[in-house]
Amino acid sequence: MEKMEDQNKAVEMEAGQDDLDTSYEGGEATGAEAGRTGAPALSQKNWKSTFKEYAEAIITAIILALIIRAFVVQAFKIPSGSMLETLQVGDHLLVNKFLYGLDLPFADKKIFAMSAPERGDIVVFKYPEDPRRDFIKRVIAIGGETIEGRQRLIHVDGRPIPEPYVKHTETTILPGDVSKRDNFGPIRVPEGKVFVMGDNRENSHDSRFWGFVDLEAIRGKAFIIYWSQDGGILHPRWRRMGDLIH
Repeated sequence: MEKMEDQNKAVEMEAGQDDLDTSYEGGEATGAEAGRTGAPALSQKNWKSTFKEYAEAIITAIILALIIRAFVVQAFKIPSGSMLETLQVGDHLLVNKFLYGLDLPFADKKIFAMSAPERGDIVVFKYPEDPRRDFIKRVIAIGGETIEGRQRLIHVDGRPIPEPYVKHTETTILPGDVSKRDNFGPIRVPEGKVFVMGDNRENSHDSRFWGFVDLEAIRGKAFIIYWSQDGGILHPRWRRMGDLIH
């Protein structure tokens, strides 16, 4: 009897151990499964949060860039030699867009103008004959002034003006009945407009040939060269970078 009772107790103990081990292993299995299923969920949540942060930062940067480009400064590249020697082909410059006033979206009007274009300012503007294109020239006369070209010398209101920036590449002076390049006018500039010319006088298509520039068409005043290259990007002009434009 005692042996049978001992055997029964042994069987019960073994059965109890089996139950305990099973319960323990089941608990371990449940925890492992929770870990395996919870980690990807947490990782996915972190990835979504990181993606959202990056997306918000990129969108904010794009919006700021568009605002700056529309109302503060805009970059332009010089593609031709009409402003030599002041501006070289390959110069990259910044234009101050708020100095002459902010452009109202969907309207040809400017607001909050700090100043008006003055003689000598180098400005970027919409080409009057094709507003989709941008030109850069120097303001020579403003509204209300009378301009005249006499043997290449520019007179404003009857007086010659100093132009140390002018470049001449030809010796022949053309009469006014042949071309307006060297002799033209006198012409009175209407209010709200300016008369512009390129510094490279024999190689510039400007107000001598197509007329005035409306103040509302001026995008801004060029003020600094931030990059310059002679041909390709591998040939930078280091000495021109940072030069103020005047």
